[in-house]
Amino acid sequence: MTNPSPQFTPAPEVRLPTREGVLCAAAKVATLLPQTPLLALELPNGGRVWCKAESLQPMGAFKIRGAWHRLTDMTAEERARGVVAVSSGNHAQGVAWAARRLGIAATIVMPADAPEVKLSETRRLGAEVVLYERLTQSRDAIAAEICASRNCVLVHAYGDSWVIEGQGSTGIELASQMDCFAGGAPTRIVAPCGGGGLASGLALACPDAEVVPVEPDGWDDVTRSLSGGAIVGIGANPPRTACDALQTMATFPINFAVMTSHGMQGVAVSEAEVRAAQAYAFARLRLVVEPGGAAALAAVLAGKVPADGRTAVILSGGNVDPAAFARVIADS
Repeated sequence: MTNPSPQFTPAPEVRLPTREGVLCAAAKVATLLPQTPLLALELPNGGRVWCKAESLQPMGAFKIRGAWHRLTDMTAEERARGVVAVSSGNHAQGVAWAARRLGIAATIVMPADAPEVKLSETRRLGAEVVLYERLTQSRDAIAAEICASRNCVLVHAYGDSWVIEGQGSTGIELASQMDCFAGGAPTRIVAPCGGGGLASGLALACPDAEVVPVEPDGWDDVTRSLSGGAIVGIGANPPRTACDALQTMATFPINFAVMTSHGMQGVAVSEAEVRAAQAYAFARLRLVVEPGGAAALAAVLAGKVPADGRTAVILSGGNVDPAAFARVIADS
């Protein structure tokens, strides 16, 4: 099988993401949710990083931030039309959670091979789920068709200004927490990366910090795009990965512009390195972290990103199949 050609052009944008927008999103989130913990983690080499446990959000991932900011900025007319989102599961649950709380109808386009825990939870939250084949169909094209036929509002998983700003609220919290516990704002933030929504938001939130996006081997399109100076998509027949949350075909120009303007360079991690990070987080922090959510920690543990200065790691999600997680722990 070959994957469909990536679509590099998002829905028309009326505004670009800004730090002011990130601060607005952070203020909204602060009235809705308690801050997720910032945990000190000792590394095997004796170093230390600070882990932001976004896996402990109500729906298990940071994606609730962008969804809430986007949906609460919609007009009454837009809310009445309903929303459509594309997601492998975490953005799906974030949108479904926010939509249910706000009384908005939500339809989520999800891959048929998404973890059952993510599919079932998205449905439990009240969203309609439309399945597609990840490698042979374009989720963006399917979402566009639904939006056109139903006159819905698209809430993209990463190529959306409001979503980027919402994800950036993670950085606002992080900076405040590190100032209190680590003696100053983060100098480096290591974050899992799919399409670049979180990395972009973190760069806007913490402009003085180095932001390092981390992707799984073979799905490192953002890393290659940043290195080459132009957006490239995933090649034909990409490898299987447990990091379902990070399987995006290509970043969008809106994300690429933010990431390049901040001089980002990405790294890729192996499946074995991700499993080791999951096991390490469970053993040392008592946290359940899904594969994609552990990618940033994997890069630090593997020595691919230095942990000097005030380095922070985003543990972005914890929505993992219990049996799969048990195997990771048993094999560690």
